[in-house]
Amino acid sequence: TTAQFAGLSSTQGAALTTAQLAVMETTDVAALSPASVRALGTDQINALTTSEITALTSTQAGALSSTQVAGLNTAQIAAMETADLRALTTLAVNALSTAQVAVLGTDQFSALTSAQVASLSTAQVQALSTGDIAALTTAQAAALNSNQVAAMTTAQLAAMETTDLRALTSTAIRALGTDQIAALTTDQIGALTTTQVNVLTSTQMAGLTTADIVALTTAQFAGLSSTQAAALTTAQLVVMETTDLAV
Repeated sequence: TTAQFAGLSSTQGAALTTAQLAVMETTDVAALSPASVRALGTDQINALTTSEITALTSTQAGALSSTQVAGLNTAQIAAMETADLRALTTLAVNALSTAQVAVLGTDQFSALTSAQVASLSTAQVQALSTGDIAALTTAQAAALNSNQVAAMTTAQLAAMETTDLRALTSTAIRALGTDQIAALTTDQIGALTTTQVNVLTSTQMAGLTTADIVALTTAQFAGLSSTQAAALTTAQLVVMETTDLAV
């Protein structure tokens, strides 16, 4: 019964065979103590059906070790509920393979905590789909560090919502490569905060397309330093609006 499964010790839980685990009812899986779940070997965890993975409680998910999480197959990862993903430790999230990260649904990715997002490696960030990037919350975007942002593909950056782009730290903005800057849409460029524009390097400024220059607001131009202004190319200066030149 469910009550009997709930009473199993971690030693007893660890003794369950993969065949036994595979036929357990979802209510019985959910009844296992967090200690029993943590005692399961990777082969035992891997034997759980997707329905059993979905049935895990947030407390049980929080008890999973990084080794156990790394041992989950992609179908099991895709079956995890958002609340359970949020319950994973940052070490467990960091242990996800790029293949596991790639199968995360947009609802799953957007459910991750800021701390979990900050724990992602650059390889994991690059494995995110453009849909995942578009699903970023502003809190998650603000948690991204410069290394993570610098590792993003041009397609990923182009997929970022303007509100999320505005949430990036100045350090993260300054870490963008010229190819990444060039990949930003005019809407994205025009949405940058004056503080973000003010930290752009001379190389980054020179990398802006003429369309980007046109998209910059008067307030953004007003915040440019003399060094940034000096880095503008003649082609960029030619397309500047008169109101922007006046500042």
